[in-house]
Amino acid sequence: MGNPRWVRRPEGSNWGDFGPDDNLGRLNLLTPEKVRQGTAEVAEGIAYCLSLPLDLPGGNALNPNRFPPVLRPTRRAGEVNYNFEMDRLHPGHTDVLCDDLAVLHLQYSTQWDSLAHAGSMFDADGDGVPEPVFYNGFRAAEHVVGPAGLDDAGAETLHRTTTSSAGPLGIDHMARKAVQGRAVLIDLHAHLGDARTLVDFDILADIMTADGVVVADGDIVCLHTGFGEKVLEMNGDPDPEVLHGYGSVLNGRDPELLRWITESGLAALVADNYAVEAFPAPQAAVPAAVLPLHEHCLFKLGVHLGELWRLTPLAEHLRARGRSRFLLTAPPLNLPGAVGSPVTPVATV
Repeated sequence: MGNPRWVRRPEGSNWGDFGPDDNLGRLNLLTPEKVRQGTAEVAEGIAYCLSLPLDLPGGNALNPNRFPPVLRPTRRAGEVNYNFEMDRLHPGHTDVLCDDLAVLHLQYSTQWDSLAHAGSMFDADGDGVPEPVFYNGFRAAEHVVGPAGLDDAGAETLHRTTTSSAGPLGIDHMARKAVQGRAVLIDLHAHLGDARTLVDFDILADIMTADGVVVADGDIVCLHTGFGEKVLEMNGDPDPEVLHGYGSVLNGRDPELLRWITESGLAALVADNYAVEAFPAPQAAVPAAVLPLHEHCLFKLGVHLGELWRLTPLAEHLRARGRSRFLLTAPPLNLPGAVGSPVTPVATV
């Protein structure tokens, strides 16, 4: 199977299966039929917001590279454009206006990861030399482009010039797909509680069997661990020791679990915890990924990952009614070139 960007694809990947230039991955499975299946799950007309407040978890204890959003007023006519009385510019007029801006780390809180979030060193050229590549062979520095120096990275030297772009793998392509369809919730927390549990395929399969959960092609799978609710309880002052030891996480080193993700046909994978999988993952002989489930999903399969969603109220509602499926609407920001995005998902039951 040839491609303008690669002559060999990673073992177990689906590169090229959706076309030589595909940049949506398994979101291609979100067909009109999947939307109809999702709407068929709406029985009560109750909607749940699945987003944490975007200033949570608070601080940067969970990830030292990501910081809470900063809100500031814009300026108008050389003055602060907040509680601005328009009479100053237009005498006799009654308007009082506020306008603001945000400095936003796009993957700080409830988020989607784009397919540019995690690539891998892989010999796509077949010449024996690995190069940094992303899903479907899109190349670092050619398609996914960032600056060469620190002066054009981070917020400390914030200018008005954009210095990076995920190009064809940017989150904006996901936004235009709209991300709506049938979702399935797997309630890990109901079976495993608060304890830190490394979830392999056998544990996951037992829970799905116990709850009668079935995942079909094109379903969006949501994993409830209770982590998001624990973050809310901490009210912006997270205890990293508690959070890093809390709740269920997928074992990205389990080949059977990765095989299930491939064979299940799920369109996207979501969790209410920090990284969906254990971070760091269990030790493995190198060369190996630090985040093997990220590599498998984002790099090999084109399966977008959602993290730090708020799933507990929805999970409780579904469990009380013996349900696991619902309509999910969860487009990211249509921000061209972004690697990730905040999201305000809505579940309708």
